[in-house]
Parts: sequence; C-alpha cells; structure tokens
Amino acid sequence: MSIETILLTVKRDDGDRLDYMVEEAVGLASQTGARIVVAHAFETQSDVDDALSALEGVDGTPSDVARRLGSIKRVTKSIEAAGVEYEVEGVVGDPGEAIAALAERVDADRVFVGGRKRSPTGKAVFGSTAQQILLSAPCPVTFVREE
Repeated sequence: MSIETILLTVKRDDGDRLDYMVEEAVGLASQTGARIVVAHAFETQSDVDDALSALEGVDGTPSDVARRLGSIKRVTKSIEAAGVEYEVEGVVGDPGEAIAALAERVDADRVFVGGRKRSPTGKAVFGSTAQQILLSAPCPVTFVREE
C-alpha cells in the first residue's frame, strides 16, 4: 500500500507532542512523497465566527481561519522547511466525526492524532476525540500520547 496523503490533526492545546507529530508526519511524507493535509476541527460555527472576529482581512471559511491559528502556523512552517507539499483544512462539527469524515474525503492513507492518557472510565464518561478517530478513520491512525 502506497502512502500518498497524510492527515495531521492539530489542536490548539497539542503542546510539545505537536513537534513529535510533525516530525513523524514529515518523515513519512519525505520517504513516500506524500502530501500532508493539516487539519483543525472547530466544534461549532460560532467557534469559527469568534476566531473571525479577532482576525482582520480573512474571509469566513473554516480553512481560512485554521490557517491563521498559531499552532497551524507552527506546523506549516516546519513542513515548508522540509520541502513537503501540504494544505490546510478547517472543518466544523464534532471533532472525531469531522476528522474521520475529512480523512475519507481527502483519501488519507494515514492519520496522525494526539491525545491525553486517560483511564477507561474517563473515556467512557467524557468521550475521547482521539478514540473516535481511531475507531472511525478509513485508514491506519498513529496516536501520539502526551507524556
């Protein structure tokens, strides 16, 4: 199976694990010639609208807003430095469902997602976006856990 498209999910609070996720995604993309789709999920349209009100000169698509997020800029700077082809996609909706649907839409061959270590009870009570992506994505998922 060849890898042509890698979906790299980015949250605002990915912290230090984001550097590791980017390093791994860029390494895989460099080896395979794949492009990286950098994705951010907004839970609601009002999250997009709130971000838009803080930005000037940006039109209203979720992808345009996502491109302006600090965490996305940090990621794309690293990807550009590595010379890997990429694009940014912003999606709106339940993050797990929206990312899994995006993985299918862009025909992703691998998804990278970060998350926190949780107990089984914590996952059952509070849910887990990463777990939903792991179970719903149409391709293999690499989970990068917070230390």
